Amino acid sequence: MTEINATAAAAPRASSVTRVALASCIGTAIEYYDYLAFGIAAALIFNQLFFPAQDPLTGTLLAFAAFGTGFIVRPLGGIVIGHFGDRIGRKRMLVLTLLMMGGATFLIGCLPTYGQIGVWAPIALVVLRLIQGFSAGGEWAGAVLMAVEHAPPNRRGFYGSWAMLGIGMGGLLALIAFGTLGGLDPQAFRDWGWRIPFLASAILIPVGLYIRLNLAESPSFDELRKRNAVLRVPILNAIRDYPKAILLTAGTNLGYNTFIYLVFTFTLTYATQQLKLPRGLILNASMAGSVLQMLSVLVFAAISDKIGRRPVLMFGAVAIAVYAFVFFRILDIGTPVAVYVAICLAYVVSALMFGPIGAFFCEHFGTQVRYSGASLGYQLGAVLGGGLAPTLAVALYGLSDKQTWSVSLYVAIAAAISLACLLMLREVPSRGWLEMRVA
Repeated sequence: MTEINATAAAAPRASSVTRVALASCIGTAIEYYDYLAFGIAAALIFNQLFFPAQDPLTGTLLAFAAFGTGFIVRPLGGIVIGHFGDRIGRKRMLVLTLLMMGGATFLIGCLPTYGQIGVWAPIALVVLRLIQGFSAGGEWAGAVLMAVEHAPPNRRGFYGSWAMLGIGMGGLLALIAFGTLGGLDPQAFRDWGWRIPFLASAILIPVGLYIRLNLAESPSFDELRKRNAVLRVPILNAIRDYPKAILLTAGTNLGYNTFIYLVFTFTLTYATQQLKLPRGLILNASMAGSVLQMLSVLVFAAISDKIGRRPVLMFGAVAIAVYAFVFFRILDIGTPVAVYVAICLAYVVSALMFGPIGAFFCEHFGTQVRYSGASLGYQLGAVLGGGLAPTLAVALYGLSDKQTWSVSLYVAIAAAISLACLLMLREVPSRGWLEMRVA
């Protein structure tokens, strides 16, 4: 085995990097709009339409379980799409994920409900959610890699965060879509209003396709092809050569994903059903929080380029553990100001980890397996964190006699696991990647 440095190619021009980063951001925003719209609908209406039950809490639990199925297949999507991303290129896989996600989302908006076709309605909903999850499993790493592998070595954190910015933007678009329906009376929203955000995917997907089809392929992957160094089965090499990095990056992602998906989904249910707060207030506060998160992501990612990613990420894990207990104390005050403060601070705290995490994960895998390795690590953390979080939170809340301390403790434990994993991961020098093995 000989080794070559994966940063041999000269850094591209700043204008080219910015264009790629912006395209990565917009494409990811469109894809995650589709993915996160499901989470909002699960918190607001799916329990009534697809999982009717005498106890509203039981219906919500089933709706969040359907939401979680999308996370279960994300590691599989990361493996399969990551494999082909390392085999035939990052760009093609990003086009594929966009088409899969958009098609599934549009069809969700067309689904008949439980009252119309019985048990086939939740079955169809779960199948389409699985397609969404598979797509999302391959989306994240591809979008981050396109930005990171085009970026100058000392700006990888900043440009890599643009894909993370896109996820936040997608969440914001989903919140806006549902927020604009706040003026509908409850019956109209139940009958047809909830479908509009899903059907809107038919308009957004062509925009994303145009952007992604006009992207240049990653220079790192082009270098691989020129050297004839593309591996036959990259995912097997990733598991063999980087088992520690995969497990520890998964653990690192656990705390962030647990926290943010509780804020994004469980908060809607808790605030509207238990605190009896207006749905529009929570959605508007979440929109404001999303905007602050996007700005904070860029700031914290840029800081990670200066002082290192591990210090920022470790501080973020501690902040999440502490704020998990503060969050509900503020939210329970119930005034509009308290709601805005609680939710906006939650989004800013989450950005401490969300901003640098893309570049940090990519830097722990060699070029030949970077798509596969980063995908698998991130998505394993996502399924154990975001996939289980809403369902477990509702269950813990019910088991603790509707006390939020149980939910806060759950988040704090997940954040502590992230911190422990970060202590075992090393900082990769900003001027280099891990070496790329070539037979």
